[in-house]
Amino acid sequence: MLNGFSNANLQGRSFKGQNLANTNFRGTDIRGTDFSNTILTGADFSNAKAGLQHHWAIGLAVVALLLTIMAGFIIAYTVALTVQVLENGIDNFFFLRLLPLAALTFFLTITIKRGLGSALGLSSAVVIAIVAITAAVAENLSQTEQIIAVLIVKTLAIAGAGAGILAGAVSIGVLRNTVGSFAIALASPGVIVGGIAGAILGISSKSRTLTFDWILEILITIGLVALSTYIGFRALAEDRKYLITRTIVVTLSTLGGTNFRGADLTDANFTKAILKNVDLRNANLKRTNWLLAEKLDQSQIEGTYLENLQVRRLVISKNGQDKNFDYFNLRGLNLEGANLADASFIGADLSESTLQNADLSRAKLVQTQLYRVNLTDCCLTGACIQDWAISTDTKLDGVRCEFIYMRLPTKDDPDPWRKPDNRRETFEEGDFSDFIAPIVKTLDLYRQQNVDPRQMADTFKTLDLYHYEGIDPSAAAIALKQLAEQHPEAGLEVVALEGRGEEKIRLQARVTGKADQSQLNAEYFEKYKEVSSLPYSDLQALLAGIAEKDERIRSLETMVMTAINSNKSYIETYYSLGDTVSEKSSINIEAGGNIGNVSGVTGGDISGVLNLGTISGNVTNAINQLPDSSDPDEPGIKELLLQLQAAIETEPELAPEDKVEALEQVKVLAEAGQKPEDGALQKTAKTAMKILKGTVAGLPEVTKLVQESAKLLPAIVTLLALI
Repeated sequence: MLNGFSNANLQGRSFKGQNLANTNFRGTDIRGTDFSNTILTGADFSNAKAGLQHHWAIGLAVVALLLTIMAGFIIAYTVALTVQVLENGIDNFFFLRLLPLAALTFFLTITIKRGLGSALGLSSAVVIAIVAITAAVAENLSQTEQIIAVLIVKTLAIAGAGAGILAGAVSIGVLRNTVGSFAIALASPGVIVGGIAGAILGISSKSRTLTFDWILEILITIGLVALSTYIGFRALAEDRKYLITRTIVVTLSTLGGTNFRGADLTDANFTKAILKNVDLRNANLKRTNWLLAEKLDQSQIEGTYLENLQVRRLVISKNGQDKNFDYFNLRGLNLEGANLADASFIGADLSESTLQNADLSRAKLVQTQLYRVNLTDCCLTGACIQDWAISTDTKLDGVRCEFIYMRLPTKDDPDPWRKPDNRRETFEEGDFSDFIAPIVKTLDLYRQQNVDPRQMADTFKTLDLYHYEGIDPSAAAIALKQLAEQHPEAGLEVVALEGRGEEKIRLQARVTGKADQSQLNAEYFEKYKEVSSLPYSDLQALLAGIAEKDERIRSLETMVMTAINSNKSYIETYYSLGDTVSEKSSINIEAGGNIGNVSGVTGGDISGVLNLGTISGNVTNAINQLPDSSDPDEPGIKELLLQLQAAIETEPELAPEDKVEALEQVKVLAEAGQKPEDGALQKTAKTAMKILKGTVAGLPEVTKLVQESAKLLPAIVTLLALI
């Protein structure tokens, strides 16, 4: 953080277009300061004071006072003129003299319920209908002409009253945004002066002797002035019915205010800042900290996430407990340390936000997009993460989680797939990271086996069995076999094994149907404890008898032994697809390091640290086996894949391990192009295309790879007949 301007007086200064990234503006007075198009990434504006300079505030207040006088005059004059016309020459239609009072009641009701625009339209329609019906029953032409005159005057009166009400509402709003709570006190004299002048000019000398007309005018004028004040305050309260009024008020109030229009405020800090009369339109507000910021509602925030009242309250208070944000666009919010317990984010987009140290306990993260989100040190205990969208750049370091749910409860399945499976157990320290890491880091293993993890998650549940402080491979294999035999309805089958030597081993098995995972978990460990307590000779004899009938038991024992004898984190997966078991794939991951740093691979290269040049050469060789295009003006599959390969290799926004994964998919496409008649290769190519699209989707839209892929991928799909 640069020393900058801490506690300085920067009123009226211009920093337009400058690079002030990470500058310290703590406690500064930035009223009237111009930061338009300025780079302010990481800048600290905590406790700063934004808004209007005194001379601008006084000038706007004077303009608003003049507007109140005009509003009072227009309202009173319009009412007086209407009363006078209705009073003259309609003796046979005395009830029409009460029309203004009836119209006022109707006008007030509609305005409060539907807004000013609806009230003006409906009031005009009602007046026209009433007068038209009355004209139809008139006794002569003279009476009809009088009634038509009433219609014209009343319609004009409604339009005039609307103009006066809008002027009054705007003046009240501007005064409220400049002088605060003194708005009513300052506006009242102006309205009275304007009202008296309008009444004197609007009523003729003859009418001035009629007490009834004066009383009627006073009542209507007071009602319309009160309505104008009501609209002004409701507009500032962000009532959607008065959006136009609010827009006018805020636009006028920010003239001469602090200007952040078009500025880059990524990761900037406005904690406890006063942000009155500020222009934030077109500014980049990604992960900007608004904690306890004041008066943002009196600023121009159109087109930003702050425009949404619920979102603005969330980023200011950092309290979304029990709130519903389903399907909200919450991209780029700063929710560090926020209380989001029991909140619902079903289908919401939180990409590129920071939720570091946030409380997301029992939150619903169903289908929530969390790409490039910082979840470091947050609490996920009891959260539901069904089909949540995370990626390798989703930060999950230090996540605190005692248990998690993989599904929302339903009537058919009230058990929402709790992890750990045993309801009497909780994740120990580091368990959640170990549980979630393979989901993020081993997608390529699933791809190698032509398996879509999302599809698999919809077809079966998983049973996770954690062993701490060592494991007996033989006892584990026997206990699993016995558990599967006693619960055939569960369809129990091991699908993954993860471990870091003697430190921790996790066996993951799939279970189908309505199996009780908690019960299966408890029974497994009971059986494991019983078997592991047997003498070594008895244990080996038991194992040998089982292994003769089922060679997978010996295979499982070997897997476990490999894991505990390795000084690296070991993951091995296989899936039963019908009657065929696909080829196993395993990876060794450096213990204590980044789980993405793969040092050894069986069944497919997936590590970002493998030599990129070697992989690139393999991809090039596979592509070069494809025939050249017969039309020099029309690229074929070979030319398109070469272009895609080049775009991937030269994309600076793509991490090395992601480049490796993407290039592997290009290789798969090239192999499918060599044998278009091979159904298995075509199916694998479809999966590769999905992975490529997912990789590209995680990049900013302006990157070259995204733009190239938008043209290349559809053409490749067509040429390979993958539709």
